[in-house]
Amino acid sequence: MSNPEEYTTLIIDDATYQTKYTKKYERRKKYAAANPDHILAYIPGVIQEINVKVGDTVKWGDKLLVLEAMKMRNDVVAPKDGVVKAIKVKTGQMVPKNHLLIELH
Repeated sequence: MSNPEEYTTLIIDDATYQTKYTKKYERRKKYAAANPDHILAYIPGVIQEINVKVGDTVKWGDKLLVLEAMKMRNDVVAPKDGVVKAIKVKTGQMVPKNHLLIELH
């Protein structure tokens, strides 16, 4: 191993390894846990209906809105009990994947 500063030591199951991280690995997007209070679009589409208002109390499984994608109507439901803090979309709005739709608290 030519230059020890370029290598990283990993210990896996009591075995020691010397490795070199690739540039792709070093530029990767770091993992961040999902916020359970944020409801995101899981597919790009158009908002057809919004069934809640700010301040509404919702239970797990309640229908929040309808997202139409590829001529299919997808019900977006509450992943947990909570209160609607903010609605970040309007009816007829086109949204990309991972767009914030609704905030709960």
